[in-house]
Amino acid sequence: MNVVHLTDIEQLMEQVVAYHPEADTSMIRRAFEYSVKAHEGQTRQTGEPYVQHPLAVAGILTFLKLDVPAIVAGLLHDTLEDTVATQEELAQEFGLDVSRLVDGVTKIGQISFETYEEKQAENFRKMVLSMADDIRVVFIKLADRLHNMQTLEALSEERRKKISQETMEIYAPLANRLGMSWFKQELEDLCFQYLQPEACALLKLRLAKKDDERQAFSQSLIQIAQKALAEAGLSGLVDGRPKHLFSIYQKMERRSVSFDEIYDLTAIRIVTDSKMNCYAVLGLIHSIWPPVPGRVKDYVATPRSNLYQSLHTTVVGPQGEYVEFQIRTAEMHRINEYGVAAHWLYKEPGKARGRDEEVFSWLRQFVEWHKDLSDNRQFMDSVKLDLFHDVVFVFTPKGEVREVPVGSTPLDLAYAIHTEIGDHCVGAKINGKLVPLRYKLHSGDMVEVLTSPAQVPHRGWLKFVRTSKAKTKIKHWFKVEEQKRALELGSRLLAQELQAQDPFPEKFLKSERLLSMAKGKGCETVDELIRMVGFGRLAPDQIVGSFKEEFEGSSSSTTQKESLVPALKSPGHFREGAVKFSGTNDVLMQLSKCCKPVPGEPIRGYITRGRGLTIHAVDCPNFQSLEWEHSRLVKVEWDGDVEGSHSVDVSVLTLDRPGVLAKVSAGISQCKANITKAEIATREDQKAVLDFVIEVKDTAHLELILQEIQRVDGILSAKRVRGWL
Repeated sequence: MNVVHLTDIEQLMEQVVAYHPEADTSMIRRAFEYSVKAHEGQTRQTGEPYVQHPLAVAGILTFLKLDVPAIVAGLLHDTLEDTVATQEELAQEFGLDVSRLVDGVTKIGQISFETYEEKQAENFRKMVLSMADDIRVVFIKLADRLHNMQTLEALSEERRKKISQETMEIYAPLANRLGMSWFKQELEDLCFQYLQPEACALLKLRLAKKDDERQAFSQSLIQIAQKALAEAGLSGLVDGRPKHLFSIYQKMERRSVSFDEIYDLTAIRIVTDSKMNCYAVLGLIHSIWPPVPGRVKDYVATPRSNLYQSLHTTVVGPQGEYVEFQIRTAEMHRINEYGVAAHWLYKEPGKARGRDEEVFSWLRQFVEWHKDLSDNRQFMDSVKLDLFHDVVFVFTPKGEVREVPVGSTPLDLAYAIHTEIGDHCVGAKINGKLVPLRYKLHSGDMVEVLTSPAQVPHRGWLKFVRTSKAKTKIKHWFKVEEQKRALELGSRLLAQELQAQDPFPEKFLKSERLLSMAKGKGCETVDELIRMVGFGRLAPDQIVGSFKEEFEGSSSSTTQKESLVPALKSPGHFREGAVKFSGTNDVLMQLSKCCKPVPGEPIRGYITRGRGLTIHAVDCPNFQSLEWEHSRLVKVEWDGDVEGSHSVDVSVLTLDRPGVLAKVSAGISQCKANITKAEIATREDQKAVLDFVIEVKDTAHLELILQEIQRVDGILSAKRVRGWL
């Protein structure tokens, strides 16, 4: 689409009245005069008065046929950032609607950021949240970015490349996801010009040489198609459009071919009067030219998430050249060009209803998926992942079509359907056959998600899920669980410390003073304070120390009472047994992976930030390095009735002889122990190292196994090792 740059306010108002005859143009004129005054004395890098930029932005918005408040906001969009104007002043002069729109596109200038990337991430985050409330925010921002790209030549090469890279990574994909194809294409071609100037210039030159030939070829195809439509009695307007520069370059890169090997440089578009006739026209085109296998795409029956609808087919045209035809209705064409903007209703600013409500579903999901990501780098990586994806179409057992990014798994689809389904997903059937959760979905797959109430998310899922929604929801589940664990562990630690001072500490846990202390630590509730103890950020004796006077006046009874907190069952970090914690069994805790303690060896507990109570062997090197923070140490001991098995790592050095592995394995089996993993490595000195992970009951059982291994002929040594896995 060729956007004509407006040079004065009269042209702007004429453009608005052309599509909105009842528009209040006096408000537009007032906004222009306000902008002129506010930006007085300011110039752009091009040397022109600064007000030409907001005027151009407002002009671009008229091509989207936006309402008066949006046009006014386009004229004022830089006043909050670059002038002394305030949001309150804008609200008073132009209304709350305009002031909110301007604020939504205003960059965050009052906050200090360490890096340019962090600042840009926070600016984009603000825009994303604002556009969820009012879609006009993103229209204004895209118009602002388009005009900046069109006038980028005045900046230094370094700034041109930085802005172009950001536009290519964020704003062009965003325009595409919103269905604004002409916006996306113009942004990409402008970025291409600055990011790869040599390749862009060469491609322009080659296209120019072929221009006359290409136009003549396109016209001949158009005439043939028009004649065929007339003879078949089908309605249709036929025209040709050249593919934009960057899409041609992408095709060359993707296929690893030269420019001379790209034949479909022009797309022939046929706009007909009904969906039924789209398919009739497709059949007619295939009757004239044979279709290329695998190059027919039906986006009419299965529209893209940005509402794009069209039939695409590539045929072998005259002289054996490939030609792409795009077939659609007039309404489809309007939506394909304007995307979300085509569904925007100025009668209800920024809102949509009925069928148009579907247009904004992706946008609302987009905001929901990313609002919980506090880290700016993680936020931007997640945003780019969602904006750049190609898609596949899969079917539910009910026949519903679902669109997911390429590389998605059944787990991604489960979370796309509903968070609860994702959290409890145990597997999936693809076309009736069971598949693992890592399976990569393909277009046309019939997917049945299998769930179980007993299933909960696993951290390993984060390694293979594709969508940001799935990743965000899995991380959120673990965050909530960590909060619960921290509260339970903190309650137990605090109760233990209180009982050491007073046999009836309930009154202290419920006192107003504890709430005051919580607020003094920046916590809204006592539970938040207790979670700080559970996470190891606050020692329980720091809290108990503040109650010294109360303890001195309380009962002197030293009778030890039962713990105030009931026994907590292990959440599954280890099923092999239990550890006593202040006389209570089954405390919520986990065995350290660095030393893998087993019953029978001395142990100590340590409050690990974010993971609760971790059990280490006393001789663990990691534990020794942590022992300096005494406030986070907890006395623990093995339960005398402990049952089950514990994993240990055993390394065996042997002569490299046939049958040794079999004899060692048999010896371990005779001791009624299970081998869960084995690795063998031979050495140049005719020796071999056998590494095992073995399930044992306790240290006595482990010692028996080591003795049995050492009895095997050829064994040089057998010992337990720490942290093999």
